[in-house]
Amino acid sequence: SGGERRRVALCRLLLDQPELLLLDEPTNHLDAESVSWLEGHLRNYPGAILIVTHDRYFLDNVTSWILELDRGRGIPYEGNYSSWLVQKQKRLEQEGREDAAHQKTLAREQEWVASSPKARQAKSKARYQRYEELLKQASEKQTQTAQIIIPVAERLGANVVDFEGLSKGFGDRLLIDDLSFKLPPGGIVGVIGANGAGKTTLFKMITKQETPDKGTITVGETVHLGYVDQSRDALDGKKTVWEEISGGNELILLGKKEVNSRGYCSSFNFKGADQQKKVGAL
Repeated sequence: SGGERRRVALCRLLLDQPELLLLDEPTNHLDAESVSWLEGHLRNYPGAILIVTHDRYFLDNVTSWILELDRGRGIPYEGNYSSWLVQKQKRLEQEGREDAAHQKTLAREQEWVASSPKARQAKSKARYQRYEELLKQASEKQTQTAQIIIPVAERLGANVVDFEGLSKGFGDRLLIDDLSFKLPPGGIVGVIGANGAGKTTLFKMITKQETPDKGTITVGETVHLGYVDQSRDALDGKKTVWEEISGGNELILLGKKEVNSRGYCSSFNFKGADQQKKVGAL
């Protein structure tokens, strides 16, 4: 499984005892027991560690410093994730007060530029340059937030996915034994288990990439499946972001509505030149 492969990579790396550990999303695909072991090991690690992760609990349990990357700047904070939240809130409040003063100054300078035809002349050059710097700072303050649009789905029937007497194994390793379960309409179910327990195999049986040894999986007639696998194998690395999402079409169907494909990509923060990046280079 993906989690088992991740554990092998971590074990191989930790054997070397490097002075500096660079860990990129180390908890991805790991089960709770493996994450707990990793946290304990890293807390007692004798060297330095730099971690990229979106796992807030892992950050809280392991880190003693947070480095925030924000609009091209690196801002260090001493403490774990919870401490960073408190410190950042205070910084944002201070920035808010500074921004209010900044906006007043910018408005005054904009009024001066608009009313002064000689603003660009030599005597006013220094003030005009300060005005341009204020504009640049205001532009840098604008942060981009993804606005993901989820279309209204068709009404589901009573049957979504039904598992009846499901069994699956590989060789002499039994992963799933006599599983019966009915997924309710609108239900959100978290599938948990140790690495190698069969979680991904269960998904592959639902999507017909694997077949059960025994039992049945019945997907409702009104159900349209969407699947994002842990390795993203379905993505074509040779295509651009825009091509992969749009299929090369300027208009795409979002639910029952046609939308501009480039605008749709932008709503996921793939803007401008980012849409022309190759998927394989992301």
